[in-house]
Amino acid sequence: MKTLPVAVQVYSVRDDAARDFKGTMQKLKDMGYEGVELAGLYDMKPAEVKAILEEVGLVPLSAHVPFQELAADIEGTVAAYKEIGMQYIAIPYLMEEDRPGTDKFLENIEIFKKIGEACNKVGITLLYHNHDFEFIKMPNGQYALDYMYDEIPASLLQTELDICWVKVAGEEPVDYIKKYAGRAPVVHLKDFYKEGKPANMYELIGIETEKKEETGKFEFRPVGYGMQDIPPVLETSVEAGAKWVVVEQDQAYERAPLDAVKLSREYLKTLGW
Repeated sequence: MKTLPVAVQVYSVRDDAARDFKGTMQKLKDMGYEGVELAGLYDMKPAEVKAILEEVGLVPLSAHVPFQELAADIEGTVAAYKEIGMQYIAIPYLMEEDRPGTDKFLENIEIFKKIGEACNKVGITLLYHNHDFEFIKMPNGQYALDYMYDEIPASLLQTELDICWVKVAGEEPVDYIKKYAGRAPVVHLKDFYKEGKPANMYELIGIETEKKEETGKFEFRPVGYGMQDIPPVLETSVEAGAKWVVVEQDQAYERAPLDAVKLSREYLKTLGW
């Protein structure tokens, strides 16, 4: 079976990267990762990041850039990531006031279009990285995620489907990757364990929410160590025309983060990836 190159979201090892960016990048390269997706520049200039990635031999695949940062200075922010050599920029998350179900969501769709246009001008493709809150229904009965992709042409916005949050929302990752075949260049591989109805899941990714009583359990896991059926996801990603898969684990719990992403990479190797 054809395989795809594997990158890792640096947020997974954010503390290590903050302490020693170059050393951490080298460790990721040594594990067998071929590229990285950034989540911040760790107080470095774009040229410094570019030089380190070139020296280590990692592809600067993409970057998660906060929506507020992009909206505040679209051209300047896009230019900074173009300097690094990014192929993609992903809108990673929407704060509560910007999400589907708010008055601002429809306005934000128009801003997404402008960001996509600015990316296109410099040869970058804009992606949207979903969580589960995009799976609420719009007045027309569509999921907000699908509504957004209908409203914005594929030329301005592609998908970065996160298989964890698709599954948490009650949908099958394989079905969603198939649905966006030809529009799914980067697929986020994220595994997890869930039982019951856990509250405050977004606190696990650093987002403070109103405290609720826990009635279940949720935790992120290395790829291949959780509830996801990974082989069909990989096969479908290839069939759908994806160019890369990206490993992400928001928290490693008792494991060192570098050990967690190493387990993910080693598991993928057992599948021939």
